[in-house]
Amino acid sequence: MNYQWYPGHMTKARRMMEENIKLIDLIIELVDARIPLSSRNPDIDTLGRNKSRIVLLNKSDLADPRANKKWMEYFQKTGAFVVEMNSKSGSGIKAIHGIVQEACKEKIERDRKRGIINRPVRAMVVGIPNVGKSTFINSFAGKACAKTGNRPGVTKGKQWIKLNKTLELLDTPGILWPKFEDQSVGLKLALIGSMNDEVVQMEEMAVDLIRLLSESYPGTLQNRYASENSVWPESKDAYEILRCIARSRGCLKKGEELDTEKAAYLLMDDFRAGRLGRISLEVPEI
Repeated sequence: MNYQWYPGHMTKARRMMEENIKLIDLIIELVDARIPLSSRNPDIDTLGRNKSRIVLLNKSDLADPRANKKWMEYFQKTGAFVVEMNSKSGSGIKAIHGIVQEACKEKIERDRKRGIINRPVRAMVVGIPNVGKSTFINSFAGKACAKTGNRPGVTKGKQWIKLNKTLELLDTPGILWPKFEDQSVGLKLALIGSMNDEVVQMEEMAVDLIRLLSESYPGTLQNRYASENSVWPESKDAYEILRCIARSRGCLKKGEELDTEKAAYLLMDDFRAGRLGRISLEVPEI
């Protein structure tokens, strides 16, 4: 399956970001901690040249803690400020105010020398669809400022949010990039829900996930889905494992035929909600 999704509103959103980047002192980039590299839009590096950068490893509670530690070290080595966080629970949020001041201390010092006092830092919050930008902003602000939803494409336009006298945020729509040169990147983005599920084949995606988990987290699926009424397959055939999941969870069509599509949705829901455990789909080469 070819993983690709770039609806028209993303082109408009990218133009809006290009127009506003000159107003910005700092880029706060959210990435999904399960796929930190694959969830980084390369266009952001082009847009944000010469801007201070904070990388937020969001949804870190869903990712493998061993991988989180390695990704923290990886981004620190690139010179970026990095925070491991969970925007839903608020974990890691308190540290960000201090890091914003640290990341922009040169800008603040330049303002002071020019006699400009108390000018707020302006930060653009960026990231791919469904990475949790709006949830982060609401948690950071301590109130509901941005519209949220558990699907990609909820934020359609820009929105300025004044947090306090020292910081203003520009919320932006989640954007992907026009073409994934590496289809494994597209697969990972689809797996975490950054593409519209309506444009992918759910069974094929579930089979791809089974292959990834069988390789990196052996035993995870068996521990979750093996039951007394189904014999777990000895082979590593991903489609046979999907059939076993359907059998053990009673996913049946009329006539007792296995409903593998229903099983695929069940598997994807369990993965995205963290019910399979804390799983990372990529680890940095350090």
